[in-house]
Amino acid sequence: MSHCTLIGILDDGWAGLADAARERIAAAGVVIGARRTLELVRPHLAAGAITHDMDGALAAVADWTRDALAAGQPVAVLATGDPLCHGLAAWLDGKLGGKLDILPNLSTLQLACTRFKQPWNDIAIASCHGKDAGEWFVGATPAHGLYAAMRAIALNTAVFLFTGPENTPARLARALRLAGYADDEITLSVACRLQLPDETLFPALTLDVAAATDFPTPNVVLVQRRAAAPMPAFGLEDLEYIQRSPEKGLITKQEARAVSLAKLRIAPAATVWDIGAGAGSIGLEAARLAPHGHVWAIEKNAGDAANARANAARFRLGNYTLMDGKAPEHLDTWPNPDAVFIGGSGGELAGLIRLILDRLNPGGRLVMNFVTLENLATATTALADAGAAWDVIQLQASRSQPILDMHRMAAQNPVWIITASKPQEAPHD
Repeated sequence: MSHCTLIGILDDGWAGLADAARERIAAAGVVIGARRTLELVRPHLAAGAITHDMDGALAAVADWTRDALAAGQPVAVLATGDPLCHGLAAWLDGKLGGKLDILPNLSTLQLACTRFKQPWNDIAIASCHGKDAGEWFVGATPAHGLYAAMRAIALNTAVFLFTGPENTPARLARALRLAGYADDEITLSVACRLQLPDETLFPALTLDVAAATDFPTPNVVLVQRRAAAPMPAFGLEDLEYIQRSPEKGLITKQEARAVSLAKLRIAPAATVWDIGAGAGSIGLEAARLAPHGHVWAIEKNAGDAANARANAARFRLGNYTLMDGKAPEHLDTWPNPDAVFIGGSGGELAGLIRLILDRLNPGGRLVMNFVTLENLATATTALADAGAAWDVIQLQASRSQPILDMHRMAAQNPVWIITASKPQEAPHD
């Protein structure tokens, strides 16, 4: 019976393979791998064995494999290191209906950590070996090639990264520097050309040194940083945000912010919209509540938008993208949301509500804050017309203020907080 075996191989080639892997390669009628890997085993292939170069042709691997198996030819697919560690094992096994045999090798993670004498049991693993999206920029979205790596570094003090031809250690160092990391809090250790005679190690580089270094390829990176001071997921004081001056107070106040975020019920991987971002208080706290998600925000006032970006930089939040403009501008380019907050609508409220209810993911929530009766009436009418389930609460908080050697309570303006939800989809029979 013909079979397909996915075999992990390193740059030491045939010498680094176990006997079982050698036997599968030598017996294969079809061998698939990157051009560099195929050359490592070519002298040991069976006479007449067919090879397929999968550089730039990954999508064809499953078809090549199925065709060979249908013709009764055993197949060997070559992948780097351990193909179950950011490799193609899960993808290919799914394409072949679970009929794939896997013979792993040491992963480059294990090899690099061995070289740097670094235990790896508690290291997070990420990859930027993918599409070239150019240099990192503030407000980059999940589509950027470095996004997953930057989020992993933000959430973990030690991260091992698989790099790529374009997303190099130098580019990563420049991205980290732009994100606000300093040389005294983060280092990059780069292992190049592992298992080859010219293997080179660059331990504990500063960002400035790494950003200016042209590293031999292929390479992998170990990023280590000092743990940052803990920051609450939400509940920052109003004055901890950069705001308009002298017009302090044009943000969602802490009390209304806490209730609104609770009503949004933000999951860790949620996609969140913040419409009328102001100084960014709701969206930025939402970004902390959704560390594996992303917040998309829009603000029409240039001064407020600048403050929101400054706050994002100050709190070092990389899962936050702010666009200048007035909703519904840009919303058609955003992914469907799990949670939406409206703090300002610029007179487009009824239309925005209809658009959002249509775009919300099943189980999603829309939360709106209003201080005027007119906007409250517009919102509830639009929700009723759309047949949406909604509720409203009135929040009126008072804060203590000193008066002589005593304290009095100073009332804030009342706020109406409207919550609308989209039902979960009914299960299909």
